[in-house]
Order: sequence, then C-alpha cells, then structure tokens
Amino acid sequence: MNIAVVGGGIRCRELIKIIKTHTFKKISPQIIGVSDINIAAPGFVLARESGLFVTQNYNDFFERDDIDLIIELTGNMDVYNDIIKKKKRRVRAIASGTAKLFWEISRISYMQKETTEELQETKKLYKTAVNELIQEDVMVISSDYRVVDANDTLLQKLGLSRDEAIGRFCYEITHHKDQPCSGENHACPLFQAIKTKGPFQTTHIHFDKNGNKIYYSISIYPIFNNDIVTGAIEISRDITKDINLQKAMMQQEKLASVGRLSAGVAHEINNPLTTILTTAMLIQEDLAPDDPIYQELSTVTDETLRCRKIVTSLLNFARQSSPTKKENSINAIIAETVLLTQKQAAFKDLAIEVHYSEGVPQVNVDKGQIHQALINLIINAIEATEPGGKISVTTHFSSMNGMVEIMVADNGKGMTEETIDKIFDPFFTDKKSGTGLGLAITHGIIEQHDGTIDVKSAPREGSTFTIRLPITKGDTHAVDSPHSNHR
Repeated sequence: MNIAVVGGGIRCRELIKIIKTHTFKKISPQIIGVSDINIAAPGFVLARESGLFVTQNYNDFFERDDIDLIIELTGNMDVYNDIIKKKKRRVRAIASGTAKLFWEISRISYMQKETTEELQETKKLYKTAVNELIQEDVMVISSDYRVVDANDTLLQKLGLSRDEAIGRFCYEITHHKDQPCSGENHACPLFQAIKTKGPFQTTHIHFDKNGNKIYYSISIYPIFNNDIVTGAIEISRDITKDINLQKAMMQQEKLASVGRLSAGVAHEINNPLTTILTTAMLIQEDLAPDDPIYQELSTVTDETLRCRKIVTSLLNFARQSSPTKKENSINAIIAETVLLTQKQAAFKDLAIEVHYSEGVPQVNVDKGQIHQALINLIINAIEATEPGGKISVTTHFSSMNGMVEIMVADNGKGMTEETIDKIFDPFFTDKKSGTGLGLAITHGIIEQHDGTIDVKSAPREGSTFTIRLPITKGDTHAVDSPHSNHR
C-alpha cells in the first residue's frame, strides 16, 4: 500500500518512523510522498532526507498512478474535501480526525507492548532474584492466607511443585495445620503485618517433607494496594543449625557443671554409705531373721544399696573419659549388646528384632562406650514397653552424609513433646526408680564420638532413638552382616 501524506508536521514525521520500524503482518504500507507548504516542517524534512517525493502542492499527488491512500494531517476540512473531490476513484482518503483516532489506537497498542515487555522483564528479574540470588525461603501470600508464589528453595524443602503449592493455605503447607498460626509463642506473621501495616519478625517451627523440625527466623513485608494490605512477602531463614549448636553448647556446659558437682558429691557420700551398710549388716548377724529389727535393718540395707547404685551412676557420669577409638563393626557391637539384654526383654515377654543393613562400613569408636550407650537405650525401651510388645534395632549407612545410623525403636508408651525436650538433661527421669543419668551419659558418649543422637516419639506411639556416627575416613567398604531378625 502506497501512501501520500498531506501535512508534513510532527505527526507526519512520527508516522514515517513507525512505518519504517514496524513489522506489518497483513499489509506492507510505505509512504512515497509528503506535501506541505512549509518546507521546514519536521515531516517534510524527514521525507526529503529519506529520498521520498516532496511537494508544496498536494495537487501533484492527483496526477500519479502509484498512490493507494492519501492521509490528510493538516486538520483543515476544506483541504480534506478538496482531496475527496480531486482524487482518483480507486484512491482512498483519511481525514485528520480519523487519522488521530487510528494514531491513538496505535499509540495505546505500542504502550501496551512496551508495558508487556517491561512486565516480562520484571518477571524475569523477580524469578532470578527469588530463585537464585536469595538463598532464604520466599513465599508471597495473599491476605486470605493463600500462597500466591514460592521460590524453588522453599518448594524443594516442602517436597512440592509450584502448582501444588499455589492456592493452598500457607499454614497448611508449612505447619500442616488446618487454621492460621496463633498464640504468643507462635504469632502469625501475616496477621501482624495486616494489623500494623508494617514489617514483622518472629521465629517459627516448620516441618519438612519427612516431618523433621526446622527452626525459622521469619521476616514479613506487607504489599499495599491503595493503602490496603492485600498480601505480604515472607522471607524465612533456616536457623536450625544455629539453634542446635546453641542447644549442644548449653548441654555440654550443663553436663560439665553437673559432672564436676557429681564427682564431689559422690565421693563425699560414698564413705558414709559404706559405713551405714556395713554397720547394718553387722547388726543383722546378731539377730534372728524373724526379729522385727532384722526386717527394719533389711530395709536400711536395701535403701543404702540403692543409694550406692545412684552414687555409682554419678561417678560414671562424672568420669566420662575420652574414648579409646578403634575400627569396629557396628553390626557386631549391636549383636553383642542384644545378647546381653535379651534375657531382660524375655522376662517382660518382649521381642528384640535386629535388622542389619548390608554394606555398613567400619566405624572408629570406643567399643565399650558404644556398648554402654546402646544398653542404656535398649533397657529404656524395655522399661517403656508393655508385655507382648516389640523392640527393633536397625542399622543403615547414609552415603550422602557419610554416617552410620543406628535406630532403636519400641512400640511402648511414647513421650510428650515436653518430655522429649528434657530427656538428655542430667537427673531428669519419668521413672520411679530412675536416676536420670542413663540418657545424659549416652548423649555424652555419642558427642565424644563426633556423632549425634535424636529421638522421635508421641504418646502411645512408641519412641525411636537414632544415633549417627561418622565412618572411618576413606572407608566405605562393606562389612559382613550378622544374621538379621534376632530375637
């Protein structure tokens, strides 16, 4: 389509530029001539510089046979009417007003294209920022608690795809709850951001895809629309390692302090206890067994022996020596430990099942100390399980973190969350005759072996203690496994 323009002003110049740079799909317009009485008009000048036909008299267009459309841009209706009267029948004409309409439509279309391009660029920058530059977990939440978006880091931890997460409630996918967070110690960040219309920070406990606790430091920033909070951006940082390190340091400090105290107290008490026990037994030798005083002395003897047992535990706890490590088969150590505890389990009609994983490498440990730690866990499991129950000991090698795992599980009474937080504390016990030192000693032994111990439990659902020990450096070869499913 060949176009002639009458009126070489600014709009003519812009029209020339648009037609030169724009790619048309259905037509191929080109401006072949411009007319204006002012040879200094911007469009006239550009047309002349571009090698187009220019004239000060638009009547020159009527003599040409190569023009398909005349666009009048002077805004003078007399000029437009004159063009209509003189143009050839096959040639079309557009008045200035109609041209302005199409001009505005074109401008809007161009602006929309620019806006779309800017939006796409913004989206790219946003995705790059939240998925690559920001290492923390990022979630965009609407004011009704529904997830609008989440970054790859968070989705991987939750084990969800983006489509699975978007549209669901934030408290559903991060806390596995059916209602928003609440309470003084678990305040809802979104609620606070909407309430205060400002940023908010708090600490939460989330759960990963395996149900493990993850401690988060949460910062939330409100999103506004006409001064109304319509949602928020939540940035969460995993501080689990920091929390666990603080707990470990506090536990070590606590154990060290209690150990020093225990050693002093145990030595001071041990001598008087020996005197009481010896005196009671000597007096009993001069009395008949049916003498009432003989029975009273028996009570004194029994209670003194119980006190000595506690003192012995205190001394064992206080003198936790550095382990003498050698390469050992963890499966062989477990086999010996189970052999020692089988009779006690049989007295309660309990079955101990052992599942040895193939390919468990050697571990560099103090065999005696690991024996002691495992005996403590199995005895605790026996005491927590009702007759007819089951205890299982399982080994596993995790090649991802280079750790040998030992799981001691029971289907006993289980523990509350409050109890779990205290079980490794010295002198904490929920048993009538317990000293509260067995698990504290076990915890200390495992830490001295550069390992970890944790527990999962719930009331009436049993307990599972998991010990993780590092393998000997450079050793990933398998060892022979004893037969599994021992009872």
